[in-house]
Amino acid sequence: MKKEKNRKISSLSILAMAGVLPYQVKKDEKYMNKNQINHFKKILEAWKYQLQSETNHITPYMKDQSSNFPDPVDRATQEEEFSIELRNRARELKLIKNIQITLKKVENKDFGYCDSCNIEIGIRRLEARPTANLCIDCKTLEEIRKKQMSG
Repeated sequence: MKKEKNRKISSLSILAMAGVLPYQVKKDEKYMNKNQINHFKKILEAWKYQLQSETNHITPYMKDQSSNFPDPVDRATQEEEFSIELRNRARELKLIKNIQITLKKVENKDFGYCDSCNIEIGIRRLEARPTANLCIDCKTLEEIRKKQMSG
């Protein structure tokens, strides 16, 4: 049961967690209209709340589970488990910060547009990755550049 709680969340479960279905675009509907903005704001706020509630449970869990094992192997195992939990927590806190930045973009009416070329990111891409700030083309170019720089 514990493994299910800690498993990575897919974009479809983010929608389900927020209590929304995939957005159905209507014919001739303006991009990032009020309905679409409300849809994504609900997703982002639910995702942020879920992550915050998970991170708030880690420290008490680690305090409860903390033991001074006489066996060095048991102690090392526990320290490794705690290390993994803390790394996960750091990732979740970084994601919460990204969600907050994205919510600020929603407030400022900058949400849904590529930071690089200013074109529409697209509803489906945003549902898959609500914190996306680049269109698929710019993201692909960024990944190619990173790959060239590292290898």
